[in-house]
Amino acid sequence: MLKEKPKSFQPLVNPEEEEFFAGPQTRWKEFKFVVKVVLEFIRGFRILHFIGPCVTVFGSARFEEKDKYYQLAVEVGERVSQMGFAVMTGGGPGIMEAANRGAKNFGGKSIGCNIILPFEQHPNPYLDKWMNFKYFFVRKVLLSKYSYAFVVMPGGFGTLDEFFEALTLIQTKVMRRFPVVLMCSDFHEHLFDYIQHLAEYGTIDKKDLDLFLLTDSIEEMENHIRKYAVEGYGLKRREDLNPNPILGEEKI
Repeated sequence: MLKEKPKSFQPLVNPEEEEFFAGPQTRWKEFKFVVKVVLEFIRGFRILHFIGPCVTVFGSARFEEKDKYYQLAVEVGERVSQMGFAVMTGGGPGIMEAANRGAKNFGGKSIGCNIILPFEQHPNPYLDKWMNFKYFFVRKVLLSKYSYAFVVMPGGFGTLDEFFEALTLIQTKVMRRFPVVLMCSDFHEHLFDYIQHLAEYGTIDKKDLDLFLLTDSIEEMENHIRKYAVEGYGLKRREDLNPNPILGEEKI
């Protein structure tokens, strides 16, 4: 069952981000903003450098443990770990927690890229390593940078944003054709119909429908990832990299 927000809930806006999106600022303020973004990128690169290869699992923070999608996400995390990948999520509750929990159940690596929000987002208890991000766009880049496949579970705007960004980067050849798996056909049937509608109107190519797999099967998910991530790229873990603790690096 989805968690409902309190009716009195009012989204809190980060004053710094509110000011940034209000239009041009002084040169000094915009320079300071760029420096903060660069520093967050550098910190993320160093903290996450030794975690891979990963499979990123996207999904809503609002599903509870008793929900069937939560339970399926646990299975996804377990199977991805069995394949030898680290499981990476947005680090929060719900589907993210479930996937990380599955990784921990198997004894695999469990990673989180947690966004600092005033409501509902906090690191879940099944993470071996995580980083708290202030900027959404920095977090989104790092969720993609270390992953060789993406599994998209039921979710809301954030999950759809991550799904379509992955497809856009692959479609435009900015990113290699890593496998994207859209899980749960009952939840995503209208989304799939809409994507087919785009192909019929010609706003995307019909071959773009092959950029992702829609399935309910853990086995199909595994086979798809093996075919396009493991066999397709000859994926193997590098063991010749040595972390530098001074830079915040460590193996897990």
